[in-house]
Amino acid sequence: MDQVIRTVLKAEWLKTLTSSRGRRLSKEGFWIVLGQAMAVLGAIVGVRILTTVLPPEAYGQLALGMTVATFANVVVLGPLSNGVIRFFAPAREAEGLPAYFAAVKKLVLRASGVIILFAALLCFVLIVAGHGKWVFLTVMAFCFALLSGYSSVLNGMQNAARQRAVVALHHATLSWGRFLLAAGLVLWLGASSAIAMSGYCVATVFVLLSQRWFFRRMLRPTDVRVEKTDEFREDVWKGDIVRYAWPFATWGVLSWARIASDRWALQLFASTEDVGFYAVLFQLGYYPITLLTGLFTQLVSPICFQQAGDAKDRERLRRVYVLTWKITVGVVAITLVAVVLAIWLNKEIFHLLVADEYHSVAGLLPWMLLAAGLFASAQCCTVGIHSHLKTQSLVGPKAILHGLGAVLNIFGAAWHGIAGLVVANIAFSVTHLVWIVLLSVMGFREVSLPPEKERCVNNDAFQH
Repeated sequence: MDQVIRTVLKAEWLKTLTSSRGRRLSKEGFWIVLGQAMAVLGAIVGVRILTTVLPPEAYGQLALGMTVATFANVVVLGPLSNGVIRFFAPAREAEGLPAYFAAVKKLVLRASGVIILFAALLCFVLIVAGHGKWVFLTVMAFCFALLSGYSSVLNGMQNAARQRAVVALHHATLSWGRFLLAAGLVLWLGASSAIAMSGYCVATVFVLLSQRWFFRRMLRPTDVRVEKTDEFREDVWKGDIVRYAWPFATWGVLSWARIASDRWALQLFASTEDVGFYAVLFQLGYYPITLLTGLFTQLVSPICFQQAGDAKDRERLRRVYVLTWKITVGVVAITLVAVVLAIWLNKEIFHLLVADEYHSVAGLLPWMLLAAGLFASAQCCTVGIHSHLKTQSLVGPKAILHGLGAVLNIFGAAWHGIAGLVVANIAFSVTHLVWIVLLSVMGFREVSLPPEKERCVNNDAFQH
């Protein structure tokens, strides 16, 4: 009987795969994988290019400037982009894209105003504090933040419209283009972090122009009709987007504080040159795994969400939890293999991918890989909690974890510089993984309880 069921399921799977929908999903998956793979390759090659033309101190300044750009993106334009992506399809289905576009335009302009005001205030503070040499880099960082934010909004709408090939093209082009143009400007105008950031901005402008051209081709005449839009519907779209987006800003502040604290703590307790060494170590050991994990969750999450359905069927939820645990164990195993390989090959990896003057931190690469892999494992495990619609259970733990991560970074940098930061990253990743696994186990136990016991447990929890 079991063999018959497996045969039927296999036949259904093959039927789905060979259907028009299956072929379309396979094609979309191909473009997602290709875009992410080219972006990762571009990031790795870009490290080699920039470390060749920039000394460690200038590279460290560039890394600090990127934290400023990341803040503007993660806290303001990034959350807005999430809201824009979420409501593009409903707006198109309701034939309300003109009002939707008008709402998006106003929200983007307001967000841009906030970023420009913050940039002006920060530049004024730098000048008053006697750090005028940082003003040009700060201005370029905020310009890059604005341009990449606009690119993210357009990319999001094109992704929502399932133009996977276009999104993959622009994702890969931006990853390669910003490093190549940054290196070109540095060779032409001089080895400066601000000049390199200017190259990032120029590359993003070219990508934006291409995105705009492809985006206009995607639209139908009724999507951009000239007559005045319905102001009521416009306000509704603005309200929907803001309500959906603001929680992402909350997460953004917390995650940015953890991510940026390592570089700024190192700048405070060590030197800008050490920031450059650490940035290279992070980009080789952490950034590629983060991108690949994002690709993996992007592919796996829809499968888990479809399997969980409306999160009311206990058996289906149990299968999702078990699946995410297997994936988590697999990622941990792959991480350990990568760590062992990096212990043997870290010098060769640095010799191939980084300029010689950065090789002093090569021995720390395996342990940065360990931190990245454990964090990635926790992200995979989180998919089960999301499928169970238990995201509210993550609010408190994530706030505590991000705060703990920032504190660990500060103490690590003060204690032992770059090596201390690597230890801090490992401690954060281990704590994060253990906490997420415990939450996942609690979710599994909840769907494994008989309905009567679950009601009793919920009543007791409510009374206490």
